[in-house]
Amino acid sequence: MPSTRARHLAELAILLVMLAWGANVVVVKAVIADLPPVLFAFVRFGAAFLILLGVLRWREGSVGLPKEDILPLLLLGLAGFGLYQDLWATALGRTTASNSALITAATPVSTMLIAAAIGSDTLSRTKVLGASISFAGAVAVVGVTHGFGFTGASAGDLMTFVATICWACYVSFGAPVLRRHSPLRTATWAIGFGCLGMLPIAAWQLTTSFDISHVHASTIGFFLFCTVLAAAAANVVMFEAVKVLGPSRTMLFQFLVPAFAVIMAGLFLGESIVVGQLIGGVVIVVGILVSRTRILDGRPI
Repeated sequence: MPSTRARHLAELAILLVMLAWGANVVVVKAVIADLPPVLFAFVRFGAAFLILLGVLRWREGSVGLPKEDILPLLLLGLAGFGLYQDLWATALGRTTASNSALITAATPVSTMLIAAAIGSDTLSRTKVLGASISFAGAVAVVGVTHGFGFTGASAGDLMTFVATICWACYVSFGAPVLRRHSPLRTATWAIGFGCLGMLPIAAWQLTTSFDISHVHASTIGFFLFCTVLAAAAANVVMFEAVKVLGPSRTMLFQFLVPAFAVIMAGLFLGESIVVGQLIGGVVIVVGILVSRTRILDGRPI
């Protein structure tokens, strides 16, 4: 069992990942106003893959995979990065950032159910209670400002929901793979294989809707943030946290992403922040804290 210190460090690290991913929602929403969404995703994750290959070679002395693990990681990558980005990035251009954040906030619930079903984690009453509280907070954070109307954006909302299922499968099925490989090697190849899933749509967008005049200095800065921090570093940390905390508890922190996204949208995009959002953020944190306790004796359901 990981030590208490290791668990606390993992939780701090995953908190920083959620902060980066909250910022990533705002950044990507801004970028895809000028650039094709899947093409941007393909370029940044392709660059992240090359960076991680270099780091993997430096840290572990090799970059290869055993033959028996190529197919599992290929499927993980296609689900968690390829199909997820095809759906999520496209959907973000068709629906509001608030709806996207709200639907994405349901990911931990799907992860808990899938992880419990395949036996990579246990489902306890406390985890369910913590997830329910945090989900209520996420609903409040988004709802008090933007509401819940899906008129005109139903296709984007549905695509976002399907994307969250892809990510939940990636995290849940990825936990057993970590028993055979380091988080760095797993994340590197999952991202690399995921790029194969983005390639067809990215190539199509390159030839039909890309305009080089829309690339500015700010675009380069956003690209570096999304590539180095939100894609490369964050996903390695994500798997490290799954290894220490388990997929269900790690994914409970996903509820913080919409809260961070709303706050940063207020700071950098001038969107208003209301009292209800702050209350919702507190509720999210309470849910995460509840999930760490054993107030319902911690027995599996």
